[in-house]
Amino acid sequence: MKPASKKKRAAPAAAPAAARRQRILIVDDHPFMRAGLAQLIDRQTDLLVCGEAGNPAEALLRLAAGGVDLILTDMTMPGRSGLDFLKDLLAQHPALPVLVVSMHDEVVYAERALRAGARGYIMKEAGGENLLAAIRQVLGGQVYVSPRMSAQLLDSFSGRKSRQADSPFGKLTDREFEVFQLVGHGRSTREIAQQLGLSTKTVDVHRANLKAKLELRDTTALVRHAVRWVETQGTDR
Repeated sequence: MKPASKKKRAAPAAAPAAARRQRILIVDDHPFMRAGLAQLIDRQTDLLVCGEAGNPAEALLRLAAGGVDLILTDMTMPGRSGLDFLKDLLAQHPALPVLVVSMHDEVVYAERALRAGARGYIMKEAGGENLLAAIRQVLGGQVYVSPRMSAQLLDSFSGRKSRQADSPFGKLTDREFEVFQLVGHGRSTREIAQQLGLSTKTVDVHRANLKAKLELRDTTALVRHAVRWVETQGTDR
C-alpha cells in the first residue's frame, strides 16, 4: 500500500508593493512655516518631505543630490529674488515642477511666477486641504491656480483686461518689479545692484523707468510709494 502523498502548500501571495510616496523639497526662510508644511505633508500616505532649505542657494545644493519630485517655495527669501530663483530652477531642472506657496497677493505675483517657470501658485491663507489638492494637481502634470486667478488668466488670454493689466504694476518688467520691492525695503542703489548682480547705472535706469511708468515725479515720491506698498504686503526681506 502506497503512502498517502502530501499536498504541496501554495506559496503565500506576495503583498502588493506600496506605492512610492512623492518626495517634496520645502524652500522657505521661516523655520516655523517649514515645520508646519512638513507636518501636514508627512501625514499623507502618498507624499513625503525629503528635505528643507532656508534660501535659494541651499535649495540648489540639495537639488544636486537628486530625489526630488516637487518643490514648494516661497517668493521672497534672503539672497536671491523669488523670480530669479524660479528662472534658475527652470534652467537647471526644466522637468522639475515648482509650486509657489506665498503670502503675496496672487493678482500681483501669480502670473509673473508662472511666466518664470512655476507650475502653480497658491496663497498661504488658502489652508491645508487646498494646498494638498494643489500639490497633487501639480504632481499630476497640471497647472494650479485659484478659481479667481484662473478666471483672470482666461480673461487675459481671451483679450479682456485683467486686474493686473489695470494695475500700474502690470506695466513693470520682472526686473523693474524686483527693484521696486527693494526700494520699498529701504535698499540703496548700490545695495540693490549688489543683491541683483547689476551695475549701479542699470539700477538707476530701472528706477527712472519706475518713475515714468508709475507716474511719480521724483525719487522721493518713488521711495514713499514703494515703502507704502511694501507695508501693505507685509513683506520682510
